[in-house]
Amino acid sequence: MTLRVASPLHKSRKLAGRSLLLASAGLAITAWTAQPLQLDATLSTESIQVDPATSIEFPTVLNVPSKVYMPTFTLMGVGVRTVSFLGIKVYSVGFYADLSNPSLKDMPMSATKEEKVDYIVRNTACALRIIPTRQTSYSHLRDGFVRALVGRLQLAKQKDSISAKDEVDAQSPIRKLKTMFPTSSMAKGTPLDVVLTAPSANAEVPRSLIFRDLGALESNWVATEFVLAYFEGQGISPPLKKNVFERVDQLQSL
Repeated sequence: MTLRVASPLHKSRKLAGRSLLLASAGLAITAWTAQPLQLDATLSTESIQVDPATSIEFPTVLNVPSKVYMPTFTLMGVGVRTVSFLGIKVYSVGFYADLSNPSLKDMPMSATKEEKVDYIVRNTACALRIIPTRQTSYSHLRDGFVRALVGRLQLAKQKDSISAKDEVDAQSPIRKLKTMFPTSSMAKGTPLDVVLTAPSANAEVPRSLIFRDLGALESNWVATEFVLAYFEGQGISPPLKKNVFERVDQLQSL
C-alpha cells in the first residue's frame, strides 16, 4: 500500500481555507450585531450570537416549545452572570422580546435606553435563556432569583412605587417560586427558558412567568419585576444590560 503525503503547499492551502471559513463566520456574527433592528424584525433561525465571556451560543430567534401559543422571540443581547470578587462565571443569559407586538408601535423612539427597555418589558412578551457555564443546582439558581425579587420589593418600598396590596399579593407567588425548583443538579450547558407573557387585554388576567418544564406563577408585579431586575442599576449581568441597551438604541420605528 502506498501512503500519500500532503505537500507543504497543499497543507498551506487547507489552512488558508479553514482560516477563511472561520473569518467568514466571525464576520457573519459581527454583521448581525451591527444591523439596526426593526420592530417587526425577522432574522434567520440559523443565526447565532456568542457570549464573548463564555463562548456560549444563543440563537438570534427563539421559539419556545409550548402547548399554548408562544410568539417568536428576537434576541436583544447576551451577557455573563458573575459572582464574588473573584468574578466566578455562573451562567450566560440572553434577553429576548416579541418585537412583532403591535403595542410596541406606541413606544417613543426619542425615549432613553432605560425607558425603551422598561417599555418593552411592560408591554410585550419577553424571555430569558439562562445557560450555566458549569454544573450547578436548580436550588442555587432559585435562591438567586428569590434574592433578586426580594431586593426589588425592598427597592419599590423605598421608592414608594408599590401599593400595600401589591406588596401583600407578591408574597404568594414568591413563595411558589421557592417550591418550583427541584433539588437536583443542573448540567453545564443546559438551557433554562423563562418566559414573561404579554399583558392580557383583560386587566383582570395577570401576566405569567413561565419556567419551562418547571412550572409557572401568575402575578403582574412579580413576573414583570423578575425580568426588570436584570436591568436595574448595574443589573444582574452588567454585560447583558450593556449589550441590550446598545441594541435598543438601534430600534427603528415601523
